[in-house]
Amino acid sequence: MTRSAAIYGCSGHRLTAAEKAFFAEVRPWGFILFRRNVDSPDQLRALTDEMRDCLGDAAAPVLIDQEGGRVQRMGPPHWPKYPPGDAFLKATNDPLAARELVRLGARLMAHDLKSVGINVDCAPVLDVPVPGAHDIIGDRAYGRDPATVTMLGRAAAEGLLAGGVLPVVKHAPGHGRAFADSHHDLPVVHADLKTLDGWDFAPFRALSDMPLAMTAHVVFDAVDPKRPATTSRKAVRLMREHLGFSGLIMTDDLSMKALSGSLRERTEASLKAGCDVVLHCNGDLKEMRQVAEGAGKLKGRTAKRAEAALTRIVRDPEPLDPMEARDRFDALMAGRLDAAKGPDVGERQA
Repeated sequence: MTRSAAIYGCSGHRLTAAEKAFFAEVRPWGFILFRRNVDSPDQLRALTDEMRDCLGDAAAPVLIDQEGGRVQRMGPPHWPKYPPGDAFLKATNDPLAARELVRLGARLMAHDLKSVGINVDCAPVLDVPVPGAHDIIGDRAYGRDPATVTMLGRAAAEGLLAGGVLPVVKHAPGHGRAFADSHHDLPVVHADLKTLDGWDFAPFRALSDMPLAMTAHVVFDAVDPKRPATTSRKAVRLMREHLGFSGLIMTDDLSMKALSGSLRERTEASLKAGCDVVLHCNGDLKEMRQVAEGAGKLKGRTAKRAEAALTRIVRDPEPLDPMEARDRFDALMAGRLDAAKGPDVGERQA
């Protein structure tokens, strides 16, 4: 059956009867999980199963933001902590070593996610901060220049893909120059197109082969001075034609205060601009009903892009010994390079 062009959250650890009825009725393309939805591995697996049962689709997308650092929905005591994006280069002081470490960390994350039924991670962050920019990106960025962010961002995406989890590159076409937090205000970027193209847009162009991208609620006045990228036909066209992104484009959370208008209006404006799917995260059923009024069905090119994205999920993930890989990852992050190559038990516990 046809699915709607939306991704929704839910309110708690299990679906309510009202949520089950709503999801079965509107048939969203997928779901997204947050910290409020996470308790234990058994609970989380039961929740992702429930979500898919509403659609009768065992492969339906279930998303989460699992970057590491301050954006990590699954954490101790059941799952390990992961470092923020900028920690890898700090730990190694070597871009090539950092690349291998990022990939290993992402492969471990994919193992964690896949074991509880999550098949899409809203990572990597491809934003490149500039001096003085708002800290909403900050240490989430892999580096402070486009080349580093591109290299480490690709390593993260490839680690996720190898583990059977789809990456979502974000926040296209770039949030690193924003001087406001789009959760609360609408950032406006005044840089000229040449500057944006060589800095902010560069990692997104380099990773234009990825299956999924998430938009930035940011106005680039060199592209469209009237609308944030999420609701701007000009900005989405730039992503498609200039940056070459042919995958599925989803919005960032529609309930963020950077956007204006009712939730139905935000939904309609995003889809009219050329986004394929809208994202609503807070689990408020009343708000989700408003989004559903404007979402419509996945069809035409959008449906093909959605289908193509899911074909990128590998059936047989790259082999991994999670305990050995975690020991190696922790040793490398701690700078114990010799330990990572082959520690004895005493060294691992040191």
